[in-house]
Amino acid sequence: MAADIEPPAKKTSEDRVPARRTGARVNARKAVKPLRSIAIFGAVGALVAGIALPAFASPKPTEAATTTLQQLAAVDAQSLVVASQATAAPLSRGTFSATTPEEIAKKKAEEAAAARAAAASTASTQQFNSAGYALTSPGSGEVRYPLPMGSWNVSRTIGGGHNGADMLAPAGTPIYAAAAGVVRASAESIGGYGVCVMLDSVIGGQRVQTTYGHMLYGSRQVQVGQTVAAGQLIGYVGSTGRSTANHLHFEVWINGGLVEPMSWLSVNAG
Repeated sequence: MAADIEPPAKKTSEDRVPARRTGARVNARKAVKPLRSIAIFGAVGALVAGIALPAFASPKPTEAATTTLQQLAAVDAQSLVVASQATAAPLSRGTFSATTPEEIAKKKAEEAAAARAAAASTASTQQFNSAGYALTSPGSGEVRYPLPMGSWNVSRTIGGGHNGADMLAPAGTPIYAAAAGVVRASAESIGGYGVCVMLDSVIGGQRVQTTYGHMLYGSRQVQVGQTVAAGQLIGYVGSTGRSTANHLHFEVWINGGLVEPMSWLSVNAG
């Protein structure tokens, strides 16, 4: 006898409810997955930004604390650590080189003048060392002639802006101090005088200043501050500075006033 087959029971509304709920949960999970991915990427981005951006961030300057370029350079500069026994070398003006165009030009001119003076001094050394004149001026008076007698001729005296007497003499002729005194100036170049020596003396209670210009390069025998005697050798005749021939430019000032040198010598020298 064939078994009785029962027809499938019909699903009621209560049986269909779980199926609907299961589908809703599946759809919810599908919607959550993209949101979770977005949240993860957002968290990673925030982490990266939190780590990297502060390194490039700079505080906004305020009026109360403005940072200068010099301050930034000082902060960024490398530090130098030296041994404790190291000492700082003192600085002086001489340790700095010329920086302006005027200083550079002046320095070059001074170096060129020194080079010319050295070359001329070397070339003329034998000329005035072998002159063969006496090392002191003849005579015994308080005032002496600045050149050996008979070795010179006067070509020009004071007048027209010229303050001395030009005593023509061969190059290398010795020049003597006209009076005892102290060397006020002695240099290889003093303006138009060229190589020059200036003396301060006191004669008969009066201040007497004598100037000896156009000497040979390298021929000066006295330095500033040195005391000299009347008739002492102080240099040799040349043609330096504003000069066109070998001669001694000789000036005499008494108590600050200019006097005619040759007349003064003729009255006082002996």
